[in-house]
Amino acid sequence: MAKKSKSNLSEFYPEENKDQIYENALAEIQSFELPLGTTLRSVYDDQPNAHQKFMEKLDACIRNHDREIEKMCNFHHQGFVDAITELLKVRADAEKLKVQVTDTNRRLQDAGKEVIAQTEEIIRCRVQQRNITTVVEKLQLCLPVLEMYSKLKEQMNVKRYYSALKTMEQLENLYLPRVSQYRFCQIMIENLPKLREEIKEISMSDLKDFLESIRKHSDRIGETAMKQAQQQKTFSTTLQKRNNVNYGQNMHLGRGKIVESKNEITLKRTFEDDDEHEEEVLTAQDLVDFSPVYRCLHIYSVLGDGEIFENYYRKQRRKQARLVLQPQSSMHETVEGYRRYFSQIVGFFVVEDHILHVTQGLVTRTYTDELWNMALSKIIAVLRTHSSYCTDPDLVLELKNLIVVFADTLQGYGFPVNRLFDLLFEIRDQYNETLLKKWSGLFRDIFEADNYSPIPVANEEEYKIVISKFPFQDPELDKQSFPKKLPMSQSVPQIYIQVKEFIYASLKFSESLHRSSTEIDDMLRKSTNLLLTRTLSSCLQNLIKKPHIGLTELVQIIINTTHLEQACKYLEDFISNITNISQLTVHTARLYGLSTFKDARHAAEGEIYTKLNQKIDEFIQIADYDWTMSESDGRASGYLMDLINFLRSTFQVFTHLPGKVAQTACMSACQHLSMSLMQMLLDSELKQISMGAIQQFNLDVIQCELFASSEPVPGFQGDTLQLAFIDLRQLLDLFMVWDWSTYLADYGQATSKYLRVNPSTALTLLEKMKDSSKKNNIFAQFRKNDRDKQKLIETVVKQLRSLVNGMSQHT
Repeated sequence: MAKKSKSNLSEFYPEENKDQIYENALAEIQSFELPLGTTLRSVYDDQPNAHQKFMEKLDACIRNHDREIEKMCNFHHQGFVDAITELLKVRADAEKLKVQVTDTNRRLQDAGKEVIAQTEEIIRCRVQQRNITTVVEKLQLCLPVLEMYSKLKEQMNVKRYYSALKTMEQLENLYLPRVSQYRFCQIMIENLPKLREEIKEISMSDLKDFLESIRKHSDRIGETAMKQAQQQKTFSTTLQKRNNVNYGQNMHLGRGKIVESKNEITLKRTFEDDDEHEEEVLTAQDLVDFSPVYRCLHIYSVLGDGEIFENYYRKQRRKQARLVLQPQSSMHETVEGYRRYFSQIVGFFVVEDHILHVTQGLVTRTYTDELWNMALSKIIAVLRTHSSYCTDPDLVLELKNLIVVFADTLQGYGFPVNRLFDLLFEIRDQYNETLLKKWSGLFRDIFEADNYSPIPVANEEEYKIVISKFPFQDPELDKQSFPKKLPMSQSVPQIYIQVKEFIYASLKFSESLHRSSTEIDDMLRKSTNLLLTRTLSSCLQNLIKKPHIGLTELVQIIINTTHLEQACKYLEDFISNITNISQLTVHTARLYGLSTFKDARHAAEGEIYTKLNQKIDEFIQIADYDWTMSESDGRASGYLMDLINFLRSTFQVFTHLPGKVAQTACMSACQHLSMSLMQMLLDSELKQISMGAIQQFNLDVIQCELFASSEPVPGFQGDTLQLAFIDLRQLLDLFMVWDWSTYLADYGQATSKYLRVNPSTALTLLEKMKDSSKKNNIFAQFRKNDRDKQKLIETVVKQLRSLVNGMSQHT
């Protein structure tokens, strides 16, 4: 384990251990410890240039020893010179010395005491010398400790905390145990834990600064990652389109070469633009310095507190995740709000993914998956809430594009995003709703601006412009010369164009959803069906009900809906062309435009009937009969002639309508006119009616019958239209001829001449005439004929009442 630790230290800090390795090798060589093979092998096996560096170190050691030898020689040189000098003197004075030997011996004896004293001094000096040698040896043991501690302080000053921890480890395990008996070593030992805590605090402070930094830079990191993902997607899409282009198989060779060369140029420019753009895009490592988290992780790992650090880091990142996932309240108002929100989230998870791949254990895949699942649920809830506030389809479309880029970006980092694409289907429904609202306004504007008259075309160019917008075909009309008029109004091609624009708008949302062409085709058809059956149908229904829409406009609306109905098949072909899905496919949905336009047409027809009846009522309201006149004017009433002229001109406009519609409108108008005239006779507020008024009324009914017989609308068989007035005709004939005997005798028989005359109707009208006779013929009782007529009326009244009572009892 110690060797492995030392090897690891060499790997992390090889430059700092080289000198120590060489010094240890030199020490072993100087100590003459054999064998030296292991020592020399450790030097030569270290690095390729180790030999040269070791030789330089050895030369330096030799020079140090030479200097020590020279210093030693210099120290003893003066004594050597003095000894030679004295020796020369001794040679000169040898004889004197011999003479003085005796004297010297004597003096030596006398000086014995002084010698003893000097001997003691020498002993003391030698003790000092031995102590000095011991001190030097001890200092040699302490110097490495002091050097390492000085190195530790220097590393702390330059913020090399990981190296400082390694130095502390060497001090504790290698150096301090050798000199642990000294007091300064105890002080060092006591300071080392404090230094470790200081390193932990400093590294934790750096980590907090790092967390704050990545919180600030998350949006920029995410924006960079999303740009890169979008560029990659654009590159792939362009490459795929290029591979799918195959013009040369069924085309002219030269033309195919031109097309191919154009595509190559386009693709080349796209790649060049992408390359230039990629050079400008920065990575997460360029935006954020990750060294604090690496350093802090290593420090806590070395100190044995790796788990504490991991828990703290994850806790802080979870807090930041909650802050990132909290959107601004006004995020739904602009696309920038959504872009900033997505960028922050992407930046957060890009950082986590980077930490996952460059560290071991700090962030695990399980942790990131758990964090992503929590974030994904929150993101979906936020998007579901804020997207519901969006009313602009363009904003919803941009939101969809952002979600797609957001999902593709995170999917590239290994995060599952299927739920985001499921959310896009919910947003697609909302997008369709906003489109439907927008197109509802467009349809209303088109209908408001329409003049509801056939489109005039003066020449071939104008005709081609119209048919280029709307698929119209009429061989009979093509045979006519210019100028001519197309049967539909301006709103028809405009509506057709807007429906196609709606399909394009729906297609934009369906792109990039990773769905098949069949699914996209189905989505387009469903949204188009909603447009036709709900939006356009509602606009048509509201248009038809508007008060200012007259009969002419209603007729044109019926014609317009007929042509729009015929154009539905072209819309189906249009959808099939843009999705490349054949209509013969089993699961292909059909457009419901036929029923939509049929319902609108039926509503317009009903409105025509209603407005015709309203117009008839307006004419009836201005009728001014003198119900007490003695005789008729001999001509029909003016209001009725005006009404007939109005009906005649109106039915002429109906020539462009389908035959059944015109016939139904004509029959409905005649029936309503007949009922209105009958109600006028039977009005409870009308108390008296003279025979002259009956005659005048008969003239008006005759004009109605003449109008019906004139065939105002072709297609009626025989006197079918005249039957609308049969009730009035039989009732008026009964009173005009005064044929009560026949009526009473034939009542109830299928062959009765007055089969359509109801007894209660006849009774009501007869009582009005009886009251009129009583009031206007004061002296009638003095004339026999009048008395007989009055008795006849009373008799008929009684018989009619008995018939009415019999009918009521039978009922």
